Amino acid sequence: METEEGADGPGGPGPGPGPCCVSFNQDSTSLAVGTNTGYKLFSVTSVDKLDCIHESKTPDVYIVERLFSSSLVVVVSQSMPRRMNVYHFKKGTEICNYSYSNNILAVRLNRQRLVVCLEESIYIHNIKDMKLLKTLLNTPSNPSGLCALSINHSNSFLAYPGSDTIGEIIVFDANNLSTVTMIPAHDSPLAAITFSASGTKLASASERGTVIRVFSIPEGLRLFEFRRGMKRYVNISSLSFSPDAQFLCASSNTETVHIFKLEQHSPSGDEEAPSWSTYVGKMFTAASSYLPAQVSGMMSQDRAFATVRLQMAGQKNVCALAIIQKLPRLLVASSDGQLFIYNIDPQDGGECTLVQKHRLFGSDKEWEETEKSELTEPPQACQSYAATVAIPTSGPVTATLTGYSEDGGAKKGEVIPEHEFAAGPVCLDDETEFPPINWCRDGSGRGKGRRP
Repeated sequence: METEEGADGPGGPGPGPGPCCVSFNQDSTSLAVGTNTGYKLFSVTSVDKLDCIHESKTPDVYIVERLFSSSLVVVVSQSMPRRMNVYHFKKGTEICNYSYSNNILAVRLNRQRLVVCLEESIYIHNIKDMKLLKTLLNTPSNPSGLCALSINHSNSFLAYPGSDTIGEIIVFDANNLSTVTMIPAHDSPLAAITFSASGTKLASASERGTVIRVFSIPEGLRLFEFRRGMKRYVNISSLSFSPDAQFLCASSNTETVHIFKLEQHSPSGDEEAPSWSTYVGKMFTAASSYLPAQVSGMMSQDRAFATVRLQMAGQKNVCALAIIQKLPRLLVASSDGQLFIYNIDPQDGGECTLVQKHRLFGSDKEWEETEKSELTEPPQACQSYAATVAIPTSGPVTATLTGYSEDGGAKKGEVIPEHEFAAGPVCLDDETEFPPINWCRDGSGRGKGRRP
């Protein structure tokens, strides 16, 4: 999913104990936090309780990525920004490490591939044995390490900027190791990209931050266009689809998080229920045909379905849409070490309600009294409301793979069905599926016996 790197980046740690990075795992059931003093992994399966499932003292971590709910975690520290360490954190052992020619800017994972992004190159590994499968050299300058990898391994698409001057997106098939398409998404350079869970939609935003577009994959056709605002340019730091790809959230350096609804407007619906708003909409549609393309395009763009007013502005953050305790929630993790959880009304939208706030480092006890006075109790949901937010059965196409055991009891070589949103934890047996590799790319063999 999305990773938010601290302002200091890989060049060196900033002062104080604050996080260097925060990132959700692929299905937003886990949150990773890297700080100057170590990193933590949290389970995000309950609104009221945030369980820390692992803590490491590895200093100055600026990249930490967990593979779904497994024990595999990838760590990069500012002390060695060119080396990637892969750990089995439950056993406290290192699986392998790789060194690269330049600083590592981003790492993306799914059940088939591990992708490492440098400023002008991308490395694609087979996640089962960490073998290097493909190197994309001389990619356009990408100092922020912007890239996205579909979490559905059967549609294992990789997206990255195709230009450093305009918003072109290259879509690469990470399974077949071939380029799929190039999407001319924006006039200005890209700021954020993300795939839907099924890998069939791709959302993007440019450095201007005013328009967010959604494209079909692999065709590259524009499906939706949303306007975040017109008054000012903003830095969009995070985009995230809901599990069913019906909603898309966007956060930036402002105090507002926008949630857009991906729905096709039916022309027949206007005839069945005429209203003043319908009349005004028809009037604008008719007028747009006489206006310049830029103006008419602005009039046809959809606005936010729901919004959140954060308690802070200017803080870097990462957002995610998830189903927690059978209700849709918006999760916002900020660079100052807070996790905010909001309720979303999937029918009417509007302003979302803050239901819980957690501290990601330090002691939650210090905030207990403050939280009790600030938080609003979540409203009781009736059965009809709960029914409307259930994940539809028509999700990603079921596929199978021979790989690590997700249920902890599968035998080696057994074909395991994919379930992207499994309720239980994913168990990782690195002894049979991720054999320890006691060498690194420079051949020094320093990976043996290290602990995360």
